[in-house]
Amino acid sequence: MAEVRAGVDATDRELVALLARRFAFMDAAARIKPDRAAVRDKARKAQVIANASAAARAAGIPDGVAADLWERLVEASIAYEFGAFDAISRSTAATTNG
Repeated sequence: MAEVRAGVDATDRELVALLARRFAFMDAAARIKPDRAAVRDKARKAQVIANASAAARAAGIPDGVAADLWERLVEASIAYEFGAFDAISRSTAATTNG
């Protein structure tokens, strides 16, 4: 059992590293998007969840698991990106007005 737990812990560390990489892309998106309204893209959200669900099915993960996880992940990413966009906007405004 200890070996299994060690494997789970190692996998969790890898997942956290991947999440950090994903959120770095959210920072990049916040810098690139022209306005705040562009942060939430319903069509892209649906595409990301569908892609994850298809990959999960192909990997033998039970139906619905990836969709549920990615729904939460994408919403968390959107919230993060809104914060990043707002921070960039405030910084840009301060530089422009300062």
